[in-house]
Amino acid sequence: MRSGQVTIKDIAKELGISASTVSRALKDHPDISSKTKEAVNELAKKWHYKPNAVALSLRHSKSNVIGVIIPEIVHHFFSSVISGIEKIAHEAGYNVMMFQSNESYEREMANVQALLSSRVDGVLVSMSKETNDFSHFKELRDNGIPIVFFDRVCNELSSDNVIVDDFAGAFSAVEHLINTGCKRIAHLSAPQHMLLGQNRQKGYRQALLKHKLSVDEDLIIKCDSFEEAIEKTPDLLRLPNPPDAIFAVNELTAAGALSVVKKAGFKVPEDISIIGFTDGVVSRTSDPALTTLEQHGYEVGLRASELLVGRITEGDMDYEPVTKVVKTNLIVRGSTKN
Repeated sequence: MRSGQVTIKDIAKELGISASTVSRALKDHPDISSKTKEAVNELAKKWHYKPNAVALSLRHSKSNVIGVIIPEIVHHFFSSVISGIEKIAHEAGYNVMMFQSNESYEREMANVQALLSSRVDGVLVSMSKETNDFSHFKELRDNGIPIVFFDRVCNELSSDNVIVDDFAGAFSAVEHLINTGCKRIAHLSAPQHMLLGQNRQKGYRQALLKHKLSVDEDLIIKCDSFEEAIEKTPDLLRLPNPPDAIFAVNELTAAGALSVVKKAGFKVPEDISIIGFTDGVVSRTSDPALTTLEQHGYEVGLRASELLVGRITEGDMDYEPVTKVVKTNLIVRGSTKN
């Protein structure tokens, strides 16, 4: 007999089956074989399994409200995601409660407490850059509230995720630069504790390796905002052997780099090519217009919202998490060579 509270995941591990199978077996679901149901119920009885009473009681009282926490509402990608979220939520009969963390961990924690107080049915989250502790998200789960992370996801929690294929997008961007003759490609990167930042940098490195170009660590700098690009791009241009291309981790960073490069007297793309990530108004209206990667934020919002509504409808917190991946595509404009 086990000590402490037994969970569905404990039973699943012992029997070598998924948590969702155990959950359905306990509910006498017709898709589960009688042999599996018998094994599950026998072990549940032996180990004195009891459903989480707090989670169950919370799941039975619905507010028909979905909470959303995003870093910035003004960002093109996130505004596109919101449109997708609201479409699905409206169709499913949910209202959306929106919070902005402003890239602040403290504010994000306060957002979570407000959502708990409001007894929302589920939460969609894209984490702040500062977030390294995830106990506030665990508190949502412990209170019977399902979470779906999108774009900026949490590896520390077993949770549903909807992500952009950051590795493949970065790889295709850098390969495009190489194919147009660039050899010293700088990368303005996101913080490396973020999975998004890791994957975009891995894509950058892998493209260089594939084409037998050396990775120069001096050309990789943490720089992921317009302001940082204005401050740090001059350092790249002052190198004894400056870059002939810049791959920026997002659209606004690319725009900042473009501004600095032009003011320094370089021609874009003849002297230095520039690629961003996200196809917003800034990319389309820059001079020259920015070659970039379309992240399909609307589709990310649709998929994340569909996933969350499904979890709420199932009403079961012991589910097998899934990760859905949205592909990017390269949009070639005037900031890179033909």
